[in-house]
Amino acid sequence: MLDKIPNNLLLEDYLDNDYIDSKFVTIPKESGIIVEMKYPLLEMENSINECLIRKEVLDLLLEAKKNLPENITFKIWDAYRPYKLQEEIFLKYKDMIIKDFNLHDLPIDKQNKIINNYVSYPNKDEVLCPLHTTGGAIDLTLFNTETNENLDMGIEFDEFSDLTNTNAFENEGMDETIRNNRRMLYNAMTSVGFTNLPTEVWHYDFGDRAWAYYNHKYALYKGILNKEDVIKE
Repeated sequence: MLDKIPNNLLLEDYLDNDYIDSKFVTIPKESGIIVEMKYPLLEMENSINECLIRKEVLDLLLEAKKNLPENITFKIWDAYRPYKLQEEIFLKYKDMIIKDFNLHDLPIDKQNKIINNYVSYPNKDEVLCPLHTTGGAIDLTLFNTETNENLDMGIEFDEFSDLTNTNAFENEGMDETIRNNRRMLYNAMTSVGFTNLPTEVWHYDFGDRAWAYYNHKYALYKGILNKEDVIKE
């Protein structure tokens, strides 16, 4: 039986770090992991087609895949983002999140703190950088290779509401299939060392400041703001 998804704390700013020299890699086709980068499909001007992650992230992802049933695999929606893409995403979704979560009356700093739990503020500080600029954050779901369908997670990618929260379907009376699909993803990922952003069912971290915050450790990866500065293995 899969463990329940806990009600984790919202992400706070976190500065502790001891950065390592880690190169970026792509996901090998022979891994069986599917890559379907979302932002090129959404025609984001600054999107990139290449799925780039840190080498340690790939190693853990391959371990996590072993925890899945034979006919289930990961589908990656997003990984490394350059700063300009993060800025574009933030500007695209900011007003939507303010409206959907009734943040209009809050001061801007408090608005940004809440928004930051859904879309990282486009900060050029390499310590408080957007999570996806580190190569340690990935957005993903589960895919059934027999039916050729994504498993139902109860919400679409980048659809922000209370149902976006990872444990939203743990409440009594919620859809059991969706709850178990979310648990399958959560358990597979966290069992090998990833942490989950509690406000996004699809978002998992290793080595970045979110991972460090939830584990009370030092962040391993700094932000790489420009794709041209990414060093690949």
